[in-house]
Amino acid sequence: MRTPSRSCGGSRQTPRNYFAHQVISARKGIIAYLPLIMAVGVLLTATMVGAYFVIPDVLNYQCYATAFWFGAQTSQLLPASQCQFIPQISQYHTLPLEYPPLTLFIFSLPLLVPVVNYTLMFALFMAVIVSFIYWLLLKYGPHGAGVIFAACLLVGCLATTLARFDMFPAALTLLCVIWAERKHWTLAYGALALGVLTKLYPIVLFPLLFLAEQRDRVGFFIPDQSIMLKTAPTVFLHSVRSMRSWCWKNGLMFIGLVLGVTACFGVLISKGAFNSLSYLYFRPFQVESIGSVLLWLASLLGVPVERKNSFGSLNTLSPIAGGVSQFLVILLCMGYIFIVIQQWKGKMNFVQAFLAMLLVLVSTSKVFSPEYLLWLIPLLAYSATGNRKLWLYWGGISILTTLIYPIYYGVIANLNGSFLDSGFLPVILLRDGLFVLLTIGYLFNFLNLRESSDLPSGCCGS
Repeated sequence: MRTPSRSCGGSRQTPRNYFAHQVISARKGIIAYLPLIMAVGVLLTATMVGAYFVIPDVLNYQCYATAFWFGAQTSQLLPASQCQFIPQISQYHTLPLEYPPLTLFIFSLPLLVPVVNYTLMFALFMAVIVSFIYWLLLKYGPHGAGVIFAACLLVGCLATTLARFDMFPAALTLLCVIWAERKHWTLAYGALALGVLTKLYPIVLFPLLFLAEQRDRVGFFIPDQSIMLKTAPTVFLHSVRSMRSWCWKNGLMFIGLVLGVTACFGVLISKGAFNSLSYLYFRPFQVESIGSVLLWLASLLGVPVERKNSFGSLNTLSPIAGGVSQFLVILLCMGYIFIVIQQWKGKMNFVQAFLAMLLVLVSTSKVFSPEYLLWLIPLLAYSATGNRKLWLYWGGISILTTLIYPIYYGVIANLNGSFLDSGFLPVILLRDGLFVLLTIGYLFNFLNLRESSDLPSGCCGS
């Protein structure tokens, strides 16, 4: 194939630009997978090198799986200090403290290899999930979605992509979106249910998926005017009447699957099936969360705060933490209602509603771990590939997140022993501030942040 000498605008196109255009436009062949191959190579290297600087969460996963299957033998198979965070180890009864029970499936697969290779095998397993997401984006996403996905992992999730299991529920969420867009509702609900059973956060997407299914049916009531206080009773009445035409089968299947699997663990293992719910409820604000930032700002006005390691992270304690938590819950509910109304009236499609809800959830959560970006990246790549303004925000968030982890938590902590006095909190303030601005902008479509298009690849066609 001869390299063209001119683009459509009359200017010369360099071989490098032509090659970049080919990579972005390709859907099949080795050239389409070059970004994935390069990204996975870098991510594997970063994961294995990072394991020497920071104690990776993957070692906790190994403890959970080993304790569940081998019980008392865990102390013989793993170093005694590795699993001290588990209160009581009992064969077939030890469940994860902070995750749903089905995560044991993910944690157990790498046990098929020798214990010393667990971290590597887990990383390779997650690399397979990353490759699957990349393939989905190539097949079903806009041009450039795969490239954007790979770039986002490198810029913002260098140390977390293959060292956390969040890629697994993120893949299921993307699969749910793809199936729902193609009206494969049962498969979409099934994928979302499996996502909930491996990490709780996709549960907030269930009502949005249910609403999307009903909007697709004939006879679903959609208000043709703004919902005001005086019109709310009429709108409510019409909505109740239209419920007779709703499809409940898939929604009930979702509820039955989630409750059924959880109940099975509850029956077989009387304690621990609902650990993740109580763990989330009782934990304080993690230091990177937006709630923690509010407590830190309050401390500048004289409100006392304390930093303490608990619940597997560095947390912020304060006398006003309860009030801040309630405030964020109110914002979460208000955001949820706004998104549902926007989707109901057709001002948001359900993919945009999914993204908006996850942005609101992370903004109001007690925790904002670096791996939470993984929840959003596949959906962003799928739905907003060519939105340069959105990616400008996301680029800043990603760079600052990488600065937080692994730079502050890993490199600076190992060099200085402490990173709190080295600009750590201002970096978190800046990252969280950008995330809040992105969330608000996306909710209200400021600067057309919900705009979707292919990645620009020149004017020579695609």
